[in-house]
Amino acid sequence: MVSAVAWLHVGMQLQDALGHFQVQLAADGRSEHTRKQYERHVVALIDWLNATGRTTDVGNITPTIVAEFFASNAARASARGGMKKATTANAQRTSLRCFLRWMHESGLATTNAARLLKRARCAAPPPRALHDDEQQRLLAVLAAATGTEVERDRMLVELLLGTGIRIGSALGLDIADIDFDHGEINLRSTKNNRPTTVLMPTGIAEKLKTFVAGSTTGPVFLAGDRRISMRHAQRRLGRWLAAAEIRGRSAHALRHSFATRVYSSTGDLQLTQIALGHATIASTVIYARLDRARLREAVGA
Repeated sequence: MVSAVAWLHVGMQLQDALGHFQVQLAADGRSEHTRKQYERHVVALIDWLNATGRTTDVGNITPTIVAEFFASNAARASARGGMKKATTANAQRTSLRCFLRWMHESGLATTNAARLLKRARCAAPPPRALHDDEQQRLLAVLAAATGTEVERDRMLVELLLGTGIRIGSALGLDIADIDFDHGEINLRSTKNNRPTTVLMPTGIAEKLKTFVAGSTTGPVFLAGDRRISMRHAQRRLGRWLAAAEIRGRSAHALRHSFATRVYSSTGDLQLTQIALGHATIASTVIYARLDRARLREAVGA
């Protein structure tokens, strides 16, 4: 029997349900990045339904349809060619599982069409830090370039390498968040919205103080007269990595580089955890497994 609540929504389309879902995610405090990722993944399902002549009515989405979508190239193929990595496909599975479960729990659907969907078994990929020579090449390329944007990009790269903060946290910084007297940065834009204070190396603090040129308010990193966007910053960083002939790396590789350096120099996982701001040490253990310098020494490589 169809519940009274669900009966009111017969004929609702997935696109409309997605709009309501986005409101729920915002109400739950989910980040803009997370909301956009969920939206992309749900829209992929909607596009596939339209392309294959299927209805997008919420009442007609079944576990079989969900399975057929994930077995199709629409879900499996990468936009860059080839098949998606298992971890990438799992992210889409998670998005659809959350969305379809929410539709059921909110009364928009009589059943959870994702109840049979499982995540693929796979290990998380190891962090890909920059080797020392790669870091030197990246900094050298930036040092040789000129221009206002170059100065900003160079400061951003040095800050990420020197403190290990996430790029989103760096781009969210205001000058007032920086305590130059004590060499600390108060991060307000963080993963899971946990306010965090990180330490700055003396050299980074001095460069950052020169970079803000006496200003006391406003964003640290600007594009014109506005705070630089995540997309623009990542695109700029991608160009610098390519110029330094560094392939397959992103801004997060700078954080991994910082973490690897801290653990290699201290051998202390708890200290590394604190430096990275990890909620649990389980997220930090991976760097102990990646201490290749000690492995090289042990095997005589």
